[in-house]
Amino acid sequence: MVQARVEKKDPEAIYCLGNQYNHGGLGLRKDMRRAVALWTEAAELGSIETLYCLGDAYYFGDGVHEDKKKAVHFYEKAAMQGHVHSRFNLGLIEWKKGDQDRALRHYLISAKMGHKDSVEAIKNIFAKGLATKELYFQALKEYQEAVEEMKSHDRDEAKRILDSK
Repeated sequence: MVQARVEKKDPEAIYCLGNQYNHGGLGLRKDMRRAVALWTEAAELGSIETLYCLGDAYYFGDGVHEDKKKAVHFYEKAAMQGHVHSRFNLGLIEWKKGDQDRALRHYLISAKMGHKDSVEAIKNIFAKGLATKELYFQALKEYQEAVEEMKSHDRDEAKRILDSK
């Protein structure tokens, strides 16, 4: 079924097949070069998740030559389209480069999108005395609002059923 969707240029199917090559799933031999090629195709067709995967591949040099600049490019494209973990990764990269203000801005945006690790990052920065209490409380408040918005009875019920198995 996946192959049929890949042949029809379905970006999510191409992303899925790339993941199978990445992990060696569905009886496929692990092949990161093939995974990156598939993710590149899916990204060109509009898959946001593959932009994030390409960012990781280039950042860590997995299946391609390590290229931090290219990784940032892919993370930025994904973040601009709402990919929360790409936004968080941009914060990490800026922090490592020493640009605390840009890192905090990325963390604030991803915290507002419900990303728990971003709130933790801001908390740690606050604990080191490098962020204000107001900034930390703003991040915490916006994170909690995002989490509340994402709650639903159906989601809670599905989680309960999955947890009981």
